[in-house]
Amino acid sequence: MNKSIGKVLPVLFGFFVMGFCDVVGISTSYVKADFGLSETLAGFIPSMVFLWFLLLSVPTAMAMNRLGRKTMVQISNVITIVGMLVPFVSYGFVSCMAAFALLGIGNTIIQVALNPLLASVVKGDALTSSLTAGQVVKAVSSFLGPFIAAFAVLAFGNWQYLFPIFAGITFLSALWLQVTPIDEGSVIGKASTFGETFALLKNRTILLLFLGIVFIVGTDVGMNTVAPKLLIERCGFAVQDAGYGSSVYFFCRTAGALIGSVLLARLSDIGYYRINILLAFAAMIGLFFMEGMVAILSLVGLIGFACSSIFPVLYSVALRTRPDKANEISGLMITGVFGGAVIPPLMGAAADAIGSQGGSLAVISGCIVYLIFCSRLLKSSR
Repeated sequence: MNKSIGKVLPVLFGFFVMGFCDVVGISTSYVKADFGLSETLAGFIPSMVFLWFLLLSVPTAMAMNRLGRKTMVQISNVITIVGMLVPFVSYGFVSCMAAFALLGIGNTIIQVALNPLLASVVKGDALTSSLTAGQVVKAVSSFLGPFIAAFAVLAFGNWQYLFPIFAGITFLSALWLQVTPIDEGSVIGKASTFGETFALLKNRTILLLFLGIVFIVGTDVGMNTVAPKLLIERCGFAVQDAGYGSSVYFFCRTAGALIGSVLLARLSDIGYYRINILLAFAAMIGLFFMEGMVAILSLVGLIGFACSSIFPVLYSVALRTRPDKANEISGLMITGVFGGAVIPPLMGAAADAIGSQGGSLAVISGCIVYLIFCSRLLKSSR
């Protein structure tokens, strides 16, 4: 038992590094202010992180068949460390974009490799709750991001000091994982081709789940990005204070993932998904009309809580659909994370078009509507 926990813990800590991609939410507000960007242009900042999920997820899965899951996680850690040091060494618009691109590349690799690596040390029905526990760790990381940025401003006079802090944590995670022996079983073998991997989308359930990943990540990144902007627009917050909107979102997301990790060990995962996505939709409707800080943060938090367990449910159902193609399915599902690159620019364009963040909320609402239909179709297909 102790040996098993000793192998699970360093893998779960990798989810903390995985959460660093969400710092792009508060970073977007800082970079927008530092360089005087428009909403539309600022909307492309998250794209620099999440575009790589579209381009590299399947190649990562193919490489993982040859190199192994743990090796790919370590490659991602090295790339993340380099990315986190770039803007600290030279801060400018181009260096920031390069840093976010490297963060996205590293995060793509770790998301493709870390989830199957967890499946190597956690077996059977415990996988869904374990993946949700990983999301708890990721949400804690996301929750702490704005606080680390605020601490950097107060302690060092510059928010950019969060980057070397993240680099140091990534190094410690890589070191812990390196000294932990993990038996991956027969996961290294003949790599599937692009055609063979994408042919899995012919499976109706896998296609539904893939699109579900696109829209739940779009919702997550969208809420992370829009929460500070709502406080700035409707409550007159300064940029450094508005970041707490993201923290409230991720605090409630952490609480929801923690509760979900317990409940999903006992309840139907699809049923739990259906209840929570309807709750998120109701909260989103309310967010269109709320003006006060308490009301806005309450609804933002409720959406974070309700959406917290949807990603691991979608992911684990996909792995169960074709367990013999776990690496390939992981690559496909993580490709869907490119929703985080598509949704923010659409939000920015919609916000510029109507002159308020109501446009951003409308785009996120569209994502949630698909997730509602997805939950019903998944239930009827089982």
